[in-house]
Amino acid sequence: MCYNIFAMLEKCEICPRKCKVNRIKGEKGFCNVGDKIKIALVSQHDFEEPCISGIGKYTKSSGTIFFSNCNLRCVFCQNHEISNEGKGKEITIERLAEIFIEEQEKKVNNINLVTPTTYAYQIIEAIKIARNKGLNIPIIYNSNGYESIETLKDLEGYVDVYLPDLKYYSDELAIKYSSAPKYFEIATKVIKEMYRQVGSPKFDDKGIIQRGVIIRHLILPSYIQNTKRILKWIKDNMPKETYVSVMAQYFPTYKAKEIDKINRKISLKEYREVEKYMYSIGLENGYMQDLGKHEEEYVPNFDFRGV
Repeated sequence: MCYNIFAMLEKCEICPRKCKVNRIKGEKGFCNVGDKIKIALVSQHDFEEPCISGIGKYTKSSGTIFFSNCNLRCVFCQNHEISNEGKGKEITIERLAEIFIEEQEKKVNNINLVTPTTYAYQIIEAIKIARNKGLNIPIIYNSNGYESIETLKDLEGYVDVYLPDLKYYSDELAIKYSSAPKYFEIATKVIKEMYRQVGSPKFDDKGIIQRGVIIRHLILPSYIQNTKRILKWIKDNMPKETYVSVMAQYFPTYKAKEIDKINRKISLKEYREVEKYMYSIGLENGYMQDLGKHEEEYVPNFDFRGV
C-alpha cells in the first residue's frame, strides 16, 4: 500500500461518488466532510450482535465511535442528526488514536467504527499510531456498504472485522430512499472484496469475533421482496460459512415519517415471512433480531461523550 493522505483529500475519490473536491482547501462533496475528523460520541455499546458486544457473562461491550456525516442520505436514518445534519466535534488524527487506546483500557471487546467511510485514510493513520502504543484488539469497520474498492484495498491489514450493510436489491429503492445509484452493484462487489481480505468469522474461546465479515440487512416495511432478494443473493453468491445479521429494528424517523410505505414499523406477519424464507433457503449462520416494541430507546444520545 502506498498513498499520500493529503493527495487523497485534495481530490477526493474515497467513496463511489468520486466528488473530486479538495477537502484540504475546505471544499465539501456529497458527504459534507472536510479535512478534519468529526465524531459525535464514543461509547461502550451493548446492543450490537452478541459476538461483538459480548455474550452472557462475557459481555464487555463494543468500544463504539460514531463518526459524523455520511455518503448516503437515508430518509429513515436513526442517527440522522449526525449522519445527515452533521452534529459532531472535530478532532485530530492523534486524538482519534488516543480514543482507541482509552477504549482498550476500558476492556472493550473491540474498536467499532460506525460510518467510517469518508474518514478512511485518517483512520488508517490513527490505527498506525495506536498500534505503536499497544492497540491490539480487533478493529470493526461498520459500514453502509457504499464503498470504493480502491479505498478498501488500502484498508487491508488495518481492519479485522467488516460489518457492511446490504440494504437494497433494487436500484429504484436505493435512489429513492438513500440517494445511492448502483447501490446493489457496488455493495455486492464491496462485500466480496471484504470477504477476500478477512474471510468468514473467527471467534475466540468466549465467542467474540476476532476476524471476518458479517453482512447486515435491515428489513423495511412494505418491501419484504427486497429482503428476500438480498438473502437469496447471499445464499447463491457467498460461501456457505457467511454470517448474516437480519435486523428488525426499523422504526419511522426523520423524513420516513412523511412517506406512507415506510411510515410504520414492520409487522409480525412481515417478520415471520422473512424468518420463514431465511430458513427455507438454508442460510445457516448469523442472527435474526427479535421484533421489538421500543426500538427508539436504543438510539444513542449524541452528546460528545468520550470525544
